[in-house]
Amino acid sequence: MIKKYSIKELLNNGNFFLEKKVLVEGWIRFFRNSIFIALNDGSTIKNIQIVLSKNIDKKLIKKITIGTSIKVIGILKKSIGKKQSIEIKSLYISIYGKVDQKNFQKSILQPKKHSLEKLRKQAHLRFRTSIFSSIIRIRHHIAFSIHKYFHEHGFFYINTPIITTLNAEGAGNMFQVTTMDLKNIPYIKKGDIIDYKKDFFQCKTYLSVSGQLEAETASLSLGKVYTFGPAFRAENSNTSRHLSEFWMIEPEIAFYHLEENMNLAENFLKFIIRYIIENCVEDLSFLKENIKKWNQEDNFSILDRLELILKFPFKRISYTEAIKILEKKNKKFFNPVIWGMDLQSEHEQYLVNDHFQHPVIVFDYPSCIKAFYMRINNDGKTVRAMDILFPKIGEIIGGSQREERYDLLLKRMKDTKIDDKKLWWYLDTRRFGSVPHSGFGLGFDRLVQFITGMKNIRDVIPFPRTPNNAEF
Repeated sequence: MIKKYSIKELLNNGNFFLEKKVLVEGWIRFFRNSIFIALNDGSTIKNIQIVLSKNIDKKLIKKITIGTSIKVIGILKKSIGKKQSIEIKSLYISIYGKVDQKNFQKSILQPKKHSLEKLRKQAHLRFRTSIFSSIIRIRHHIAFSIHKYFHEHGFFYINTPIITTLNAEGAGNMFQVTTMDLKNIPYIKKGDIIDYKKDFFQCKTYLSVSGQLEAETASLSLGKVYTFGPAFRAENSNTSRHLSEFWMIEPEIAFYHLEENMNLAENFLKFIIRYIIENCVEDLSFLKENIKKWNQEDNFSILDRLELILKFPFKRISYTEAIKILEKKNKKFFNPVIWGMDLQSEHEQYLVNDHFQHPVIVFDYPSCIKAFYMRINNDGKTVRAMDILFPKIGEIIGGSQREERYDLLLKRMKDTKIDDKKLWWYLDTRRFGSVPHSGFGLGFDRLVQFITGMKNIRDVIPFPRTPNNAEF
């Protein structure tokens, strides 16, 4: 029986397999001179060259078109061509699936550069393009490195609910979940109040924006936990950095103060980027050479940007210090610089790109712009919050030391109009052996966007969910 190999295996260990009979399967990327096939199976950005035998059936040649899926049995040989070190001299070829040439002309399978907008419109096929397959492989390795980091540092992976009754942030629009017939909604006493007792969960439910609060409860027993799952926000944000459905990583750690939380977040990000540089050389090199065709940025280098993250410790400044730096800047920002405001993208970009020129951690934000669960500082005006700002991308991590004191947490909930009756279970964790604890949230898709250098976050997730777009 002839052994089947991935193209990556053969290209990485070519000398070991020379003169051996091998079996490969994949999709045709190019076909030239009716002799040479460039075959790709998705395992690597690189193609392997198949050399057709001279006595191949001419009827078969007519069926060999770009996008066609084939099975090849042949002998692995050293290549005399300059573009590849090895090639397969074919002995047998069979076709799995042909490509309809009429539809092919309308598809993104054609061997030419397409706009990223067109690729999104054919999201079911864009996996077959070099740019998107490269991004997806990198996305996989980023996800793997995240689990690897937490596993090696004693964290336990937990799954938090996707369907919830609460908004962890206390603000923002959420997607409602219901099984009720929208054409026959039950009302209480024929009024305008919906009777949710008739709904599946007998209460109003939503898709979760965060698993943080549930993760906190686990950390107060297991010590170190993390979540890695989908989150949903029904905000009409048509920007290059926002999605309606995205993935979040949220570690929560007992007995951690803000300083330890910042140390963890910085170490975590550097671990991921170091792992990607070491394990995604081929795909990073491809993006380095080709991404300008799509992003059209001058003086842009993915590897330089990634290595900058590893080169220096992240600069740490308080929110108040950040405001002073922005106030001293003669440049007029579109959004005014006032203590107590949330930093806008232009402010974050100035701090990272112009002032410090490497990542920045801003901490101790005003309590009025942060969530109810963040620990109040002694000044009564600020909370133990921190955001990590990256070049080009802005905020990539947001976190805080959580408020562990029952009375202060309850007061904060009432001040921010959070329903403490719905969060009775969250308050309970502060009544039974409460401890200082901290955590943060990392937007996975935004991290993929930064690492790959893509301008638009819709180009780093397989099937983006954005306002007016849920087609695939």
